[in-house]
Amino acid sequence: MQHQKWKTYAAWILFTEAVGGLSGWLTRRGTQYFNQAVTKPPFSPPGIVFPVVWAVLYLLMGIGAARVYLQPVSKARSRSLFLFLLQLAFNFFWSVIFFTVRAYGFALAWLVALWCLILAMILAFRQVDALAARLQVPYLLWVLFAAYLNAGVWILNR
Repeated sequence: MQHQKWKTYAAWILFTEAVGGLSGWLTRRGTQYFNQAVTKPPFSPPGIVFPVVWAVLYLLMGIGAARVYLQPVSKARSRSLFLFLLQLAFNFFWSVIFFTVRAYGFALAWLVALWCLILAMILAFRQVDALAARLQVPYLLWVLFAAYLNAGVWILNR
């Protein structure tokens, strides 16, 4: 049984990290342009911070999803996993909108929707596994900070 749990954790973590990795790979040229040519708002961290923070956040997302998945089948569990996958898709496409398309205003609106989905996911996770929900709080806070950065980039680069 324990062996099966670790497989579940590994699968969810690898899946979540792979989505983040694919997003990063697809937007690598846009990220290079962003780091070199875009005016950034105050408190913008150095570029190296982002992949490190995102790797940790994807790890926490994967652990949370695995914890929810391992709970007994229920409507709350299904809703939680649906919201997890939906917010992960929004997360994936934000990078494309922001870095590749450079539609900073639209990316900000997308990020607000993502933040709302993360909050909904946390509330849904809480009904199934409280620790899984708490593990998502750093993600929610980071996306709030990302919204500040996104808004600053939009304002400073019109």
